[in-house]
Amino acid sequence: MTSQPTLTKAGNGPEGPGGPPTGSGLQAGLKNRHLSMIAIGGVIGAGLFVGSSTGIATTGPGILLSYALVGTLVVLVMRMLGEMSAANPTSGSFSAHADRALGPWAGFTIGWLYWFFWVVVLAVEATAGAAILEGWIPAVPQWGWALIVMLVLTATNLASVGSYGEFEFWFAGIKVVAIAAFIVVGGLAVFGLLPGVDSEQAGLSNLTGHGGFLPNGAGAVLTGILLVVFSFMGSEIATLAAGESEDPQRAVTKATNSIIWRIGVFYLGSILVVVCLLPWDSEAIAEDGSYVAALDSLGIAHAGQIMNFIVLTSVLSCLNSGLYTASRMAFSLGERGDAPRAFARTTHRGVPRAAILVSVVFGFVAVFFNYKFPDSVFLFLVNSSGAVALLVWLVICFSQLRMRKIIQAEAPEKLVVRMWLYPYLTWLSIGFIAFVLVYMLTDTEHDGRSTVLLTLLVAAVVLAIALVRHRLAGRREAAGASASERDEVGVG
Repeated sequence: MTSQPTLTKAGNGPEGPGGPPTGSGLQAGLKNRHLSMIAIGGVIGAGLFVGSSTGIATTGPGILLSYALVGTLVVLVMRMLGEMSAANPTSGSFSAHADRALGPWAGFTIGWLYWFFWVVVLAVEATAGAAILEGWIPAVPQWGWALIVMLVLTATNLASVGSYGEFEFWFAGIKVVAIAAFIVVGGLAVFGLLPGVDSEQAGLSNLTGHGGFLPNGAGAVLTGILLVVFSFMGSEIATLAAGESEDPQRAVTKATNSIIWRIGVFYLGSILVVVCLLPWDSEAIAEDGSYVAALDSLGIAHAGQIMNFIVLTSVLSCLNSGLYTASRMAFSLGERGDAPRAFARTTHRGVPRAAILVSVVFGFVAVFFNYKFPDSVFLFLVNSSGAVALLVWLVICFSQLRMRKIIQAEAPEKLVVRMWLYPYLTWLSIGFIAFVLVYMLTDTEHDGRSTVLLTLLVAAVVLAIALVRHRLAGRREAAGASASERDEVGVG
C-alpha cells in the first residue's frame, strides 16, 4: 500500500523532503480586483484575435462547436484545479499538487515543461508586439522594440507583485472592454439595429448559408479543435496568483466559478458575432483577420489600427503574465528542491528575483533564436512546447483523482470547491485529452504531428532527468541512513 502525502500548504507548512527551511517569502500583494481581472483576462489571449481566422476558414460556422468542446474541457479542468487549489493554495499550483498526488517525478516534469512553455511564449509575444510597434514607429528596429518591451515588463515584475497585478489589471481591462464593446455593437448589427450596416450581408443566416453550418464536413470540427485548443492556455494563471492574494481560497473559488461565463462570453460570444457579421468564406476574413474584417463590415474607421492596439495590449498582457507565471513556477520548483535553491529566495518585497531573471534570460535567448534561426532552432522551441497545454491538463486530471481522496481523508472541510460528478467527468476529460493528442498525430497539414512528437520528446527527456534525480536522492538517503546506523552501533 502506497503512503499518501500530507496535505499542507506548499511553502507555508512544515519542512518536507527537499523543502526550504523557512516558509514562503512570497507576500500577499495582489488585491481582489487584481485577481478578478487576472482571471478574466487570462482566458483572452492574443491567439483569439489573431488565430481565429484560420479556424473559421477551416471549419466554417462550425468553429463554434470546436470552441464549445474545448471550452467545456477547460471548464472541467479548471474545476478540478479549483478543487485542489482552494483546499491548498500555492504558487506552484498544479505542479505542487502533482508532486503530492502523483509523486515528485510528476511535479518536477510538469513544472519544468510549464516553465519551458512560458519562456518560449515570452519570445513569441515579444516579437509579435515589436512588429506592431515597429509599424507605428519604424525609427526603432524590431529587435529594439522587443528589447524595450522585455526590459519594461521585467522591471515591473521585479518591483513587486503588486506592480505586476496593477499592470495586468489595466492590460486585461482594456481587452475586456474592447471585446465586450465588440460583442454589443456587433450584436446590434446582426439583428439589424445598427444603422449603416449591410443587412443583407450581416445576420443569423450566415450560420447556415454558404454551404451550411458545417460546409467542410463534421470532421473539420476536430481540425478546428487542434487550431483553437492552445488559445485557451492561461486560464490557470489565476490559481498560481492566488497564493499571493489577500484571501487565496476566496480568490480560487471565485475564479473557478466564473470560468463558464468567461469562456461563454469572450470566446463563444465574440466568435458567434464574427461568423454572423460575415460569411465564413469571406475573402476579408482570410486577408485581414476575423476581427479586423468584422470591424470593417461595421463601417468603423481605422479598424486595422484599432485591432492592432487591442492585439498589442493582449501581447503585453500575455508577456506580463507569462513572465510572472514562469518565475512563480521556477520559485515553486526551487522551494521543493527541484530547481536551484536561489530560485526560492525572495527580496524584502517578496519578489523571487533569481527566478524572474533566469526566466527573462531564457526569454531573451529565445528572442535571439527567433531573429537568427527562425526556421530551425526557434521553430523547434515553438513546436516542442506546443502540446504542453494538453499535458498540463492531463496531469491536473490525474492529480485530482488522487487528491480528492487525500483531502477527504485529511481535511474534508477544505473541499469548498468540488468537481462535478466525480470521478466520471474527470475520466471523461482524460479520454477527450487523449483523443485530441492521438488525433493530432494524424494531422500533418497544421503541424499537429510534429508538435505532439517534439513535445513528447522534450517531456521524455525531462521525465528521465526527474527519475534519475529521484533515484540518486533515494541512494543518498539510504547511504545516510546506513551511516547513522553504523554510528549508533559504534556508540553502543
